[in-house]
Amino acid sequence: MSGINRKDKKYAKKMRNQPSNVTFTSSDPGAGRSGIESQSDVNSRDQQRGLHGGYCHRSQGSDQKHFQNVPKFINDANYRDQQRGLHGGYCHRSQGSDQKHFQNVPKFLYARDFAQYRAAEINAMLKAVVHKSNSQFLQSLPPHLRRRAMSNNAKRLPRRLREIAKKEMEKIAHLKKEQSKSKSRKARRRHGNLLQEFNRRQRKNIWLETHIWHAKRFHMVKKWGCSLADKPTAKSYRACYRAMMQTCLLQDLSYYCCLELSGAQENLLKALAPLNSREAGTTFASVDCLCGKRQGSLVLYKAEQYPAKPLGPIVFLWRPKAEPENQSENRQLWIWAHPALKTEVLIELQLACQCSDAPLPEPAPSECSASAPGRAGSKRKLQDQVGEEVIPKKKIIGNSTRDPLKPVSWTSLTTGIVIEDLTMEILRYRLVGPLSHSVIFEVLQPAVVLEDSETKGEAMGARDVPCWWPQYCEKSEDVDLHHRQGDFLRLLSGIASPAEISAGSVLGLTVRDPRLNIPESRTPALPDPSEFKDLEKGKELSLKGVPMECAQSPIWDRNIRNIVTENKISEQELNQMKSKLLVPGSQLNLGPRESKIPILLVQQPGKRAGKEHIGWGSGWDILIPKGWGMAFWIPLIYRGIRVGGLQEGAKHSQYQGIPRFPDDFPDCPAGIRHSEETEKELVEKYKRYPPAKRPNYVHYGTMTPFRCPWQRLVEEWEVKTNANGAKPTASGKDPEAKSKGLNSSMKPVGVNEAEACKQSSDEEKTLEPKEEMEQGSGNFAVLEPKTMSIEDISAESGHASILRSRKLLRQLSAWCQPTSSCGQRVKPFTGSLPGQMTTDVINSIVCSLPRFLVWARVSLLKKGSPDANAMICIPSNEDLQLIASNAKNCAPQEPKHRDPFKRQIKILKDKKKKALSEDLESGSGVQDSKLVSNRRKDLILGLWPDQPKDVMSHCSRLTIGYVSHGDFSLNVGCGEGLGFVSLSGLLHMLSSQPAEKRGFVLVRNPASLQYRLAKLNIEV
Repeated sequence: MSGINRKDKKYAKKMRNQPSNVTFTSSDPGAGRSGIESQSDVNSRDQQRGLHGGYCHRSQGSDQKHFQNVPKFINDANYRDQQRGLHGGYCHRSQGSDQKHFQNVPKFLYARDFAQYRAAEINAMLKAVVHKSNSQFLQSLPPHLRRRAMSNNAKRLPRRLREIAKKEMEKIAHLKKEQSKSKSRKARRRHGNLLQEFNRRQRKNIWLETHIWHAKRFHMVKKWGCSLADKPTAKSYRACYRAMMQTCLLQDLSYYCCLELSGAQENLLKALAPLNSREAGTTFASVDCLCGKRQGSLVLYKAEQYPAKPLGPIVFLWRPKAEPENQSENRQLWIWAHPALKTEVLIELQLACQCSDAPLPEPAPSECSASAPGRAGSKRKLQDQVGEEVIPKKKIIGNSTRDPLKPVSWTSLTTGIVIEDLTMEILRYRLVGPLSHSVIFEVLQPAVVLEDSETKGEAMGARDVPCWWPQYCEKSEDVDLHHRQGDFLRLLSGIASPAEISAGSVLGLTVRDPRLNIPESRTPALPDPSEFKDLEKGKELSLKGVPMECAQSPIWDRNIRNIVTENKISEQELNQMKSKLLVPGSQLNLGPRESKIPILLVQQPGKRAGKEHIGWGSGWDILIPKGWGMAFWIPLIYRGIRVGGLQEGAKHSQYQGIPRFPDDFPDCPAGIRHSEETEKELVEKYKRYPPAKRPNYVHYGTMTPFRCPWQRLVEEWEVKTNANGAKPTASGKDPEAKSKGLNSSMKPVGVNEAEACKQSSDEEKTLEPKEEMEQGSGNFAVLEPKTMSIEDISAESGHASILRSRKLLRQLSAWCQPTSSCGQRVKPFTGSLPGQMTTDVINSIVCSLPRFLVWARVSLLKKGSPDANAMICIPSNEDLQLIASNAKNCAPQEPKHRDPFKRQIKILKDKKKKALSEDLESGSGVQDSKLVSNRRKDLILGLWPDQPKDVMSHCSRLTIGYVSHGDFSLNVGCGEGLGFVSLSGLLHMLSSQPAEKRGFVLVRNPASLQYRLAKLNIEV
């Protein structure tokens, strides 16, 4: 019996890839004992064959009814042949067999006709065997005739293959010339090849001059057209905070864009006046900023659109006047803006200054742009074939992505104003911490003034490039100014903190090459009180700041900046000079050859809002000409400071309590784009998790877990305010009336969520949940329909704006009763109240500013810390009573919500499976299943639809705002968050709360049902 089974298995293995409708005669080898198989033989053999190339295990008996419910296409012979081809044999079949599917199978066929129908396939098979497409000429020979020498000498091949071999050898030789062979790592690390590779990688994203240093120690991200350092690879979160608190933290802000405006002072002020307002604070015409002794900051708006349509925050600096009495002197103004803001600011400045005329010719850049792309890893050679010297590859200095045909300067023939783009022309480093001035004092040394003999000797000496320092030292006024600036630099060593100096003070300096006084080892910079002797000058510096004449610097001159960049001594040449010193480690004296670098020091005031931790995070900004980035960076590192990235800069802004661009500017175009991109990234990250490993935000009652619906929030509070009796009026402060009156044809900036809700399809409306909450059994909130008229909200309403009026913010801050940093005790308000909180005052504010947001800080009173997009809600009367009882857990809890989308998603999933099975049965593919899956792509398990409704009263507590970013604050020792609240909602909450409990709010994270008690403060 075993022998018969072995024969049957051998036969089944041999015939597993043969068609089932083919029979063989006795003359065919391996056909069996009879010429033609009977139908019973076929059935019995098919029962013993397995779908995967073997026999399957069967139990006793067979059930002929097993295949009655199987679809018809399973019994089709073509389908069975396809399955056999896919699996390389017979697939596993269930018990029993059905003889009905063999009724249409022919008992025999003609071999000649069968071969004629398969003639094309046979010819293709023979052609593939004889002429291999991806094979060489040697592979067409039998293995026993192949020789290694045939690959180099075609005459060793048979004559019939010599012509083919010559053509293939010529083709291979041509490909070797075009495609260079990948070199070894040693060849790739050569200076020329490495520099060429770096230049190639800088074509799409700008590299800072410190990019290579950061890339070895930081996680790099590509943002705003630059490759920036995000966070250190080492664990240094608390270390960076300690550096900001005790020592010094260094950041590279060279990616900020600088725009220079030059022209008459009167024309500049007239053109820039409509772009800002006095109500928001500092303007371009502020006295201390206009004279050039201090740096100013403001929020730029579109012309005559304040308080609506802001562009974003900028920092500006005027060049000090050479002659203060001369009013007709041409002035220079530097405007520093974020790279995400550069395009909007540049366009608005061109319109305001009327600089849309033909651009001026671009000045010849000093840097050598990237050469034509050559072969990576090619052999280095000093001369080419003709004998001429090959131009060496030079390092890219400045903006590597700038189009040489694109203008960088624009002029106005009417106003005479010239706008010039100085992006990456001036580097900016920021030092944060109480010891930042000590680091500056050790790194920066004033340049040595040349005597007359040395000046003449240097002028008589042959130099390839001109030097500006001897000519500068010829004027006695400039020499006296240089000595005064050096004296003020020495005064910095006796100051305890940079916060003691006037905010935004500017000091101009001309310093030596900092590479000449690098210490042998990394040593921290500490203040030396013994060197500080003049206490009176130190007090004068703290009170009055740096004088206007000491803010002068040659860095304002473009020609001097280019000369300084070109005269820089390379690292290789400097190291060769150091190696020739008689005493190793001694200081190198270059004499007249030493470079003199003009710089600017700008004081950063740190925390200025509120009444606590004033001056925290203060420091200095250093402005350096391009090309000198690493020459200043390494000496700063050797003074024991710590380096931070984008995340450390965000924490620095958070602890100061100031909004950070573009995250905290939802009313700016760049802020709207940033929020959309962030939401898209977070949604994609959320979808990558399995449903069981991600939170269901519908259960938590969180409608927008990845963004803050500011526009929808202010619109709903406006509807609620109008229903209570207050009606907005078109006053002078109303942004809508201004925007419609000035430019009625322009569409509002931003995404209008109400208009998007109108355009939703009818099918989507039927699947959306119902939004009124009713308490159900099992601690669940059941959603029922609520009629809310979306048409009441105007589609042309524009986007939400941020309140920046200093006067009104001080009034709101007094009404909120400011507390201590931890928010655990109420601090009595000592000053006089700006105004009583009456119904008439509140209605006037709400009517004039209906859709405005207020920047606020929330401090949690007990445990917990707020996350991003956490909701700020109004506590009920019962919650306030719990607060008064001093209970341990006085915070309420949100009831769990029911997920109405879960059933819809399950129905769509079942429909998709059903459509897929129907498509396979009908043979129409997967078109119907795609149509089913495209019906509601926005339905994701755990998320609400894209357009939420009723975000204000969706939960059991009314929502008045959201937390933009929050965390446990190391600065105050409790959970703290920064965000925005609706102005109408804030006034509604303050008017309904008792005086002793005014300003208390509830904060709830997106993935939590627990409310946390917090204190809301508005810091001005």
